[in-house]
Amino acid sequence: MEIERINESTVKFYITYKDIEDRGFDRDEIWYNRERGEELFFEMINEAHDRENFEIEGPLWIQVQALDNGMEIVVTRGQITDGNVKLEIPVSQNKGEDMPVDDNIVDMLDEQFRSSQKSRQAQGDSDYLEIVISFQDFEDLLSLSKAFIPTNVQNEIYHFEDTYYLYLVFDNQYTEDEQDDMVSHVLEYGEESDVSIFRIREYGKTVVASNGLETLRESFS
Repeated sequence: MEIERINESTVKFYITYKDIEDRGFDRDEIWYNRERGEELFFEMINEAHDRENFEIEGPLWIQVQALDNGMEIVVTRGQITDGNVKLEIPVSQNKGEDMPVDDNIVDMLDEQFRSSQKSRQAQGDSDYLEIVISFQDFEDLLSLSKAFIPTNVQNEIYHFEDTYYLYLVFDNQYTEDEQDDMVSHVLEYGEESDVSIFRIREYGKTVVASNGLETLRESFS
């Protein structure tokens, strides 16, 4: 995905359909499934903040143009007038046709951006937790691998921009309190990261694709 800072209040994104699919989205559902479309948009805005320091303040005006190989999206910060916010997104493969989005998306977007990357996502009647932890020092990650032995916890290790990252996904067999206890233990060695796992996977280097902590522990035992 390419991000271009146009001016102080505007950024432009170009994302191919292959990029979209690599992030776990279907190219059709982003047009017709509102929740999935918003989820993709949130991820893109997070990356714009990380890479271009684009802050979300007030309402946003979004223009989306479908191209042969992907999408071009222009996002501009606007102003609140008389306490009201109106947001319309022209998302259509026929130019000139608008798809309105209600005002709640502004609050949702702000909450999504300002909250941590740690998120619980519905999975049937249970929840699972996913989180990205950053480590400036490889020794801290190595120490964690010896102190924390995860069971039924997906864990992957990456290296991106001189930083090591651990991506954890907790099995839904754990209660919310158990998940929080384990995350607290992990955070004794690293810090919760605002960098999305999709950006890390796209631009970083995979160190261990699965069972990362176990592999690390065995390799340096």
